Amino acid sequence: MSRRGELDVIVVGAGAVGGALALGLARDGFEVALVEAREPRPWRADDEVDLRVVALAPDARALLDDLGVWPSIAAARIGPYRDMHVWDALAPGELHFDAAEQGEAALGWIVENKLVQSALWHALHEDGFRRSGFSRDALDYSKGSRKNIAAEAAPTKPIIYCPGEVVEIDDGASGVTATLADGTRLRARVLVAAEGAESSVRTRLGIAFEGRDYAQRAVVAHVATERPHAGTAWQRFQPGGPLAFLPLADGRCSIVWSLPEVEAARVLALDDDAFRAELGCAFDFRLGAITATTPRAAFPLRLRLADRYVLGRCVLAGDAAHVVHPLAGQGMNLGLRDVACVRHVLRDARERGSDLGAAHVLRRYERERRSDNTLAARGFDAIERIYGSTSEPVAALRGVALAFAGRFAPLRGMLANIAAGRR
Repeated sequence: MSRRGELDVIVVGAGAVGGALALGLARDGFEVALVEAREPRPWRADDEVDLRVVALAPDARALLDDLGVWPSIAAARIGPYRDMHVWDALAPGELHFDAAEQGEAALGWIVENKLVQSALWHALHEDGFRRSGFSRDALDYSKGSRKNIAAEAAPTKPIIYCPGEVVEIDDGASGVTATLADGTRLRARVLVAAEGAESSVRTRLGIAFEGRDYAQRAVVAHVATERPHAGTAWQRFQPGGPLAFLPLADGRCSIVWSLPEVEAARVLALDDDAFRAELGCAFDFRLGAITATTPRAAFPLRLRLADRYVLGRCVLAGDAAHVVHPLAGQGMNLGLRDVACVRHVLRDARERGSDLGAAHVLRRYERERRSDNTLAARGFDAIERIYGSTSEPVAALRGVALAFAGRFAPLRGMLANIAAGRR
């Protein structure tokens, strides 16, 4: 695809999004370098279930399956859910999703974030990622004749730089050069920043973001309940924020309880008995009493939307581009849809013989994903505002809306398709 010493793509960040993108692009035959500050924590079967879990949608599962990592994830520890119940603490009406109604085996899968990252990291090394191979000053691929890159799509063995940190970016007309903290210089057609919400690359590029702080924290824990979860995900909207119970593979539930800052601090300070009693009441005892709990943790909730996804030959993906409220559990799913889009756009550019980093190529990714991510983020934000209101008229309208959606199968199907990544 490119002369020795040249790169097609530099991926910064080896989390779920960056790892999936680097692995996918390598499988697609692109020359890739992956830069990561530290190795992801390894997942071990005898470890306690990680408090950070994600609800993977069918399209995210399909992507991981395409990358060859889903079998190892599924064999390790996943919690499929076939049903989902959503209801409001202040109004009647309930929304129920059923996988059988969608013709699917499951609506989604509850998976530890650490497990996804660990599986991708392992696959990257199995594919032959090397820690060295390019000179400190990679050759400038703009010199000399171009190859017929459309015909060269065999899997490649990219380089991994870990620990590695990008300290300088030189984005030119013919390529982008990333200088690492140890002096290594990598030159490529495209650089993708996928190192999370606090992206240093985004900061270096000067790309601003808009959004708001929800003044909430998500309290997380794993709990045992009197009755089995039966492969069902639950979400109850309350004035302070939504409460989700997500089914784990070991029979417990992972809870994500969004609360105002002061309330979150109070709940974190409760002893286990008081916490279990208060949590059971907040959950309306749908699964009976809460019989056990792990230690709790919490993280702040924010909305962040980058002003742009593309600057020159540099691209933002995943949380570097968008951070959404966790009420719909779509954060990682949106990021993996970014991955799928980048792969599709770059493969198409290669088939057409286009420069991978050309403006019209990267703008196509930006148009597709920025609109989708913004619509999703604003939608979740609107839901949070509406369902966070204690106004009786607003609560009554919420109840009517839930009841209508619950009884109208086509609308339920449409909402389920959106959540699953189907359009």
